Amino acid sequence: MVNGHDVLRRENDLTWRKEIVPRVFQIVSTRISLPQRDLITLLLTSPWLNQALVSCSSLWQVLDFHEESNAGDRLIRALKLPRYHHVRHINLEFGRIEDEHLHLLKNKRSESLQDLETLNLNVCQKISDKGIQAVTSVCPNLKSFSIYWNVRVTDLGIKKLSQNCRHLVNLNLSGCQSITDVGLNSIADNYPELEVLNLTRCTKLTDDGLQQILLKCSKLQSLNLYALSRFTDEAYKKIALLPNLKFLDLCGAQNLSDQGLSCIAECKNLTDLNLTWCVRVTDVGVEAIAQGCSSLEFLRIF
Repeated sequence: MVNGHDVLRRENDLTWRKEIVPRVFQIVSTRISLPQRDLITLLLTSPWLNQALVSCSSLWQVLDFHEESNAGDRLIRALKLPRYHHVRHINLEFGRIEDEHLHLLKNKRSESLQDLETLNLNVCQKISDKGIQAVTSVCPNLKSFSIYWNVRVTDLGIKKLSQNCRHLVNLNLSGCQSITDVGLNSIADNYPELEVLNLTRCTKLTDDGLQQILLKCSKLQSLNLYALSRFTDEAYKKIALLPNLKFLDLCGAQNLSDQGLSCIAECKNLTDLNLTWCVRVTDVGVEAIAQGCSSLEFLRIF
């Protein structure tokens, strides 16, 4: 015979599992960034927890398939789910993804990418200009785009990017060795609000392209020119046009002289400067930096 105490206990237990636990997990999950795999595991715990977490849209704004051998296929499947229809950040770094996957996104999942803000395609070396054109055509609100170490991307891909995504503030083209001044001109013409630009080892660039960036992207806060030896003081002097610049990497700037460095010293907000292997710089240039860049925290001159 079931007594009233047992009934009450069971009702409380059901309330706990059906209402309290899901609510607690919902609160905790929105305040602690849980890995995607852990979130998906929680969905299997109970139908009530599943419903609570799936209905919380802020939990499903990130898709992380970095280093996944089937990243492209998993991305297509994930974006089919309603909970990912407002995804904001996608990380595919070192993942296996090809142009065909990006074309599928354009043709079948475009509505899921309207709110996308960050796209990381670092070392996805099977992506070409065609893939970039396809995916960026359905990401109008993209703010950060990274395609580190991709030798297949050319000026055409950068042109399509700049036409499709007009709100970019963070761009990483490190190691994209096929990009020339033509691509830089597209960036300069379309991104006056750009804050972060990484051109590491983009070895085909010249003074002309860099000067367009420095003249038109005056809000840059971080500029990475690592391992670029072709630039001269003609371009370096114009770095002084960046009043908000905080980070500057000039490692390997073999043509940078004290004269060019003295102009860079006008960047009063500079906090991090790399002058490694700048072999023409002497005490004169370093003294100019010491006097002009009073906010400097890190200086590399070895």
